[in-house]
Amino acid sequence: MDVGLIVLDHRLLSEEPLPGATPAAMELPLSADQRTVLRGRRRTVCGRDVLLQLPRERPLTPGDRLTDAHHQVHVLVTAAPEELLRVEAATPLALLEAAYHLGNRHVALELHEHELLLLNDSVLATMLNGRGLKVTRCCRPFMPEGGAYIGHQHA
Repeated sequence: MDVGLIVLDHRLLSEEPLPGATPAAMELPLSADQRTVLRGRRRTVCGRDVLLQLPRERPLTPGDRLTDAHHQVHVLVTAAPEELLRVEAATPLALLEAAYHLGNRHVALELHEHELLLLNDSVLATMLNGRGLKVTRCCRPFMPEGGAYIGHQHA
């Protein structure tokens, strides 16, 4: 293991204080996919390498606070901007139909009342345009729905 590599192996509860003086938090921007992988090397905004070795209990969410075994490091998880497609429709039913067709393809979606967001994919953009939907590209944090089985554990 690299000397100086910070190993993050503990998720702090939102109200859990850090022992002693609270160090300044480093920011760890992660994509939606990266927030589901709780093991592996990442880099903070300030350029520090960190190694995630977290228990596999649930995906990370923006706002989660991580620390090392000695509580000497404080890292704040944020949602990294991603290249997305923004889908809008003339009617709520047309947007609902788009969500149905994308869900049928197991596409991760962020749902809003008047728009859908999904990772940029030219094939899906073509399909959605062909259905008469307005599709534009944007770059922003992606917070897809967890799905029907989020939190489901096999015995």
